[in-house]
Amino acid sequence: MTARGRCEGGDVALAAPGRGGAQPGAADSPALDARPGRAGEATALEALRVPDALSARVPAEQRGAGRDDVRLLVSRGRAVAHHAFRELPEQLRAGDVLVVNTSMTLPAAVNGRVGGERVVVHFSTRGADGRWAVELRAPRGAGVTGPRPGGPAGAVVRLPGGRALVLEEPLGPAAGARLWWARAPERVPELLRGYGRPIRYGYTDRDQPLSAYRTVFAVDSPDGSGSAEMPSAARPFTVPLVAELVRRGVLFAPLSLHTGVASAEAHEPPYPERFAVPAATAWLVNAVRAAGSGRVVAVGTTAVRALESAVGEDGVVRPAEGWTDLVVTPRRGVRVVDGLLTGLHEPQASHLLMLEAVAGREALRRGYEAALQERYLWHEFGDVHLILPDEEHNAPNCFSNEW
Repeated sequence: MTARGRCEGGDVALAAPGRGGAQPGAADSPALDARPGRAGEATALEALRVPDALSARVPAEQRGAGRDDVRLLVSRGRAVAHHAFRELPEQLRAGDVLVVNTSMTLPAAVNGRVGGERVVVHFSTRGADGRWAVELRAPRGAGVTGPRPGGPAGAVVRLPGGRALVLEEPLGPAAGARLWWARAPERVPELLRGYGRPIRYGYTDRDQPLSAYRTVFAVDSPDGSGSAEMPSAARPFTVPLVAELVRRGVLFAPLSLHTGVASAEAHEPPYPERFAVPAATAWLVNAVRAAGSGRVVAVGTTAVRALESAVGEDGVVRPAEGWTDLVVTPRRGVRVVDGLLTGLHEPQASHLLMLEAVAGREALRRGYEAALQERYLWHEFGDVHLILPDEEHNAPNCFSNEW
């Protein structure tokens, strides 16, 4: 297996308390602990400020001609170029593999009451023991919510249809004020279908139909599992664009990672999430890398997390499923991902550590400065960023990424 310039280093993982960390394929869900991967870790872009005017407030199809009517920032090493997303086929080549997340976005926000207090319940992650990780939010009017302290233990949350859930314990020290394990109704997917709506953040103008939060790659899970928030990097893809990529010889490798509820306020690192990398995807990625015939480009940070959770130190991807607590940082690096298609993230967001691991600090800084200068749009309905290697100077960038 050719190394192709990848970094080697120690994994930075979120350890599950008392279990030494969740391992791929683990039978039981971990006690999800949202502690930072490394104390004092900061992103390369924390000094940048994104004006509120650059928040994408409605989906692209309501601003322009369709889902793919967004801009595409392309970083090749430290070089930056500007394109339309419809030009993505011209940025890739035959033999490249796009790794896509097939997780279906759930209508994960449901109105509830704790005593006389109105709350909005965000259903985040279903554990193997039948409990759900939930976040209680405070309604702020016009369909948006604000932060609310979690708990207390034993609190009963009344839900529509005569259902209720009981808060049992916080997920972990850092997430304890926000995310709690709750004993939930037997048929939460049915509850969500009947009474739920997509999770919405305050920078959007209005509620959107669930279809606006689902990608062309999304498929139903047999047990009703899915993502609390959309794997949004794939949102601009349309059926005609996928067909054009296939016509040009670009390959697709599916996997799944069910995303939990992010915190727009705290910028926490991701906690353990359920994932699955099927055998066919492992085989395809390994074959392309062994042949040197194309690049492995992850569509979204979720695809990076899932795929990198299935690769060993030997660089071989193996079929895997279960829980991943992997946090990809510049120190850890990436082992199989050559490129990344992703949205534009807040400068304080922990996702930027993963982007820096793929692109390098200086390339990421130049890309984001160009995005600000050219007034790209941020968040799930915004523009996208394609990070590709500088193939003329494709050497490991491990040391320049160290803290």
